[in-house]
Amino acid sequence: MKPLYTLESSDGAARAGRLRLAHAEVETPVFMPVGTQASVKTLISEDLEDLGYNLILGNTYHLGLRPGIDLLESAGGLHAFMSWKGGLLTDSGGFQVFSLANRREISEEGVVFTSHVDGARHRLTPETVVDAQLRMGVDIAMCLDECPPYPCGESEARDMMERTLRWEARAKERWLASGAMEKTNLFPIAQGSTFPALRRESARQTAELDLPGHALGGLSVGEPREMLGELIEASVAELPADRPRYLMGVGRPEDMLTAVERGVDMFDCVWPTRNGRNGQAMTWDGPFNLKTNACRTDPRPLDENCRCPVCRRYTRRYLAHLFRAGEYAALRLLTLHNLAFMLDFTRSIRRAIVRREFSTFKKDFEARQGRSRSAREGVA
Repeated sequence: MKPLYTLESSDGAARAGRLRLAHAEVETPVFMPVGTQASVKTLISEDLEDLGYNLILGNTYHLGLRPGIDLLESAGGLHAFMSWKGGLLTDSGGFQVFSLANRREISEEGVVFTSHVDGARHRLTPETVVDAQLRMGVDIAMCLDECPPYPCGESEARDMMERTLRWEARAKERWLASGAMEKTNLFPIAQGSTFPALRRESARQTAELDLPGHALGGLSVGEPREMLGELIEASVAELPADRPRYLMGVGRPEDMLTAVERGVDMFDCVWPTRNGRNGQAMTWDGPFNLKTNACRTDPRPLDENCRCPVCRRYTRRYLAHLFRAGEYAALRLLTLHNLAFMLDFTRSIRRAIVRREFSTFKKDFEARQGRSRSAREGVA
């Protein structure tokens, strides 16, 4: 099996590398826009390609319910269905299922849950989750895991971690038996809640599975942000250096810098797109909301340092008008801009690592964002 990941440069623990997928070659660190239901909200595949993205995320839970795996397979797979030429990673759907609370039942076999779409009963097992992702033809598939809530007791977190490990062993068996290892890479997910010792143990045991890459789960479920660095360190310390490391559900720029500094390569999050649809623009001088009075007459672009299609053509006052008028174009344009920012941000991180200037880059970025935050205080 060809190696998925190549390390090309490092600066301390921060890494610049390359993923070689069936559908794309991806530079890391990489941020993946979230296309839960085969679409990044308000955008089409061509928009993402034009921005420069070549790896995005889908969700097995949602796609399995609607339109269904049978239809996706008959359409030629998820790539063909959504007319996407780049790489695809699909989450197993475990996080969504476990968030259903009283609508699901967990056992050693897997999870039985009630669909939020039509009320039908469905079963997910480690094997069926792998099967679904293989049938969709994705580049990176995730194992079914049990994501602990926050807060969570240590005993409960251990039980969930150990069940996840058993599920991952079953998922690996199914993946190996499929013969599709060259096309679809399988990642296990290290858990452990907010307990560093459990994080280390989980990462050590997932590393022993010897799968193509590794994910860190359960770190965007409400835990204090100041815990993030310690918990990442506990996991990464036990993971092999020759495999990519994916921090699930994290995409705030400051959190990404914390993670990259500790050796993480891959990220996904709805934060940039969801906040864009709510009027928040991301810039190198910090985020701001277009719905504030200050933007109503502001003739500047969203970010004078940005060369995205939105900043080249439109002003803050025009975009603020679109939001106040309830125009759908506002949601689309802010989404485009925020994803352009995230791509520029991750590429800048990579350049800083290659030049061995990551520490300076991180310090300067955080200082600039902090100054902007202070300047915005009191602005309505």
